[in-house]
Amino acid sequence: MSHRLRALIVDDEPLARERVRTLLRKEPDIEVAGECGDGGRAVTAIEKERPDLVFLDVQMPQAGGFDVVEAVGAGRMPAVIFVTAYDKYALRAFDVNALDYLLKPFDRQRFREALDRARAHIRRAQAGDLHSRLLALLGDVRPQNQWRERLVVREGGRIFFLRADEIDWVEAAGNYLRLHAGKRSHLLRATMASLEAQLDPARFARVHRSALVNLDRVRELQPGPHGDATLLLRDGTRLTLSRTCRARFEKQAAGKH
Repeated sequence: MSHRLRALIVDDEPLARERVRTLLRKEPDIEVAGECGDGGRAVTAIEKERPDLVFLDVQMPQAGGFDVVEAVGAGRMPAVIFVTAYDKYALRAFDVNALDYLLKPFDRQRFREALDRARAHIRRAQAGDLHSRLLALLGDVRPQNQWRERLVVREGGRIFFLRADEIDWVEAAGNYLRLHAGKRSHLLRATMASLEAQLDPARFARVHRSALVNLDRVRELQPGPHGDATLLLRDGTRLTLSRTCRARFEKQAAGKH
């Protein structure tokens, strides 16, 4: 290759990052562009550094490798070598769709094989093929009925992952949604319909066209005179429950409780 490849190492375990870094030192055509210990910093680093290759841990406490891919977008991801402790049954999806993966613990020979495959892929610049495989991998490894547990929030140049169970309620705010979580609120660029489709209906319900609520936060339902109602949340917030949403809301709430 005419230029050195820039690699980013993402793993929440310092020893695991050191292992990859040590192996990369013996590769003259690779330079380490940086290291990250969590998903939020990884997204920022990928967007800022634009590495050629990412060693990406699948399982991290706050946000794993798949969360990182979804946050950056498969179409903007560089080449990825997943680092994983998944069992061999789950690895079938990696065999088919990943550029390559390293199953912990891995030796130098297996590392070199993955790196050689990445070099060849980058040399051929098969970006479109890689992106489609990343999307297929997300679909294969994550069950279709698995609801979103984390949302990507961007604020003031920072990127972090908000757990779905932290959200009290959501309201429409122009082209954005305002996520109310405790004493804080966060803006997310999305539509109410798209977010509702991603959240577990056993935990979240639409209350009117411009709001949905975490059912665990509802303390009381106060019926109104025209088939509508008022919801009183545990923090004192009052929300209108429209007549059109009431029947479905009560059905979801009954299933929840």
